[in-house]
Amino acid sequence: MVLAKVWTLTRRPNGIARKEDFACIEEELSPCNDGEVIVEAEYLTVDPYMRFMTRRIPLNSAMIGSQIARIIESKNAKWPVGKHLLCHSGWRSHSKISAETLELSDSWAGCMELSDIGDLPKSLWLGILGMPGITAYFGFLEICQPKAGETVLVNGAAGAVGSAVVQIAKIKGCKVIAFAGSEEKVAWVKELGADYSFNYKTTNVGEALGQAAPEKINCYFDNVGGEFTAEALPHMADFGRISVCGAISTYNDEAKDFGRAALNSPFSEGTLIWKQLKIEGFLALRWKERWLEYLEQMKKWISMGMIKYKETITQGFDNMPDAFIGLFKGDNIGKAIIIP
Repeated sequence: MVLAKVWTLTRRPNGIARKEDFACIEEELSPCNDGEVIVEAEYLTVDPYMRFMTRRIPLNSAMIGSQIARIIESKNAKWPVGKHLLCHSGWRSHSKISAETLELSDSWAGCMELSDIGDLPKSLWLGILGMPGITAYFGFLEICQPKAGETVLVNGAAGAVGSAVVQIAKIKGCKVIAFAGSEEKVAWVKELGADYSFNYKTTNVGEALGQAAPEKINCYFDNVGGEFTAEALPHMADFGRISVCGAISTYNDEAKDFGRAALNSPFSEGTLIWKQLKIEGFLALRWKERWLEYLEQMKKWISMGMIKYKETITQGFDNMPDAFIGLFKGDNIGKAIIIP
């Protein structure tokens, strides 16, 4: 018998989530049937998009999310005991996975066998080698299509996605202007190669961009949205490209989800037309057929020292809600990882 701990959503958060919005329950897993496996989480992730999803997932169900897990019981010859996989079991210490789910290797709902990454930690499959890195790579290169010498703006630049975009932009020969939420984060983003790095909490965004980019901004990778984007938009160059990855500044505002309040956009129609801007949102799954291409390139950049990463580690499965809430208080640098 395997006893799983599961964090469930017990009420819809109002503003920044509180620990009281979640409950940790225990669940007894039945033994494996043919084709099934039972896994134990070794690394779990919390990500900003989960706050948006708390508006949609059923109450009293497990919080969604990915994890790196080890198989501890198996009745599937393809997935023996001891093998590690990336699965989307949510905030669970242990999970039973069906044969059907194991076969969905190329789906967000399925599982992925982990390839050899040498001495690198397996947790990177949840960060720079996983969805955040893929999001940065394709979301920036395919949508912004940067050219050497162009000016790139990145906000949320100390997070898992933003920090990767900063470094990829420098590899591509761009000038990079980055914004983060503390002096410590600003210093780290400078270490990553940003030409200009600002603390958005203590800096006037418009004034900083006017000084740092008198030539205007060609590519804008937006993780924040809201007021930041409204201030940045006038500083875009003609025919600029904007990759809309996220809008963390709005995730705690329920009014931004439904109804007429959603019509209040930071994107001024007049500016879009006059500057002939291209704006595109995306999901990383769009490029799932090219993930192997990404993995090989990113492993090469890491081995050459061209890409650096950081992880903010939270110890203890019981502390998952605290790690999640900390995302919106600026507690993490790089990828937030939980080790149960």
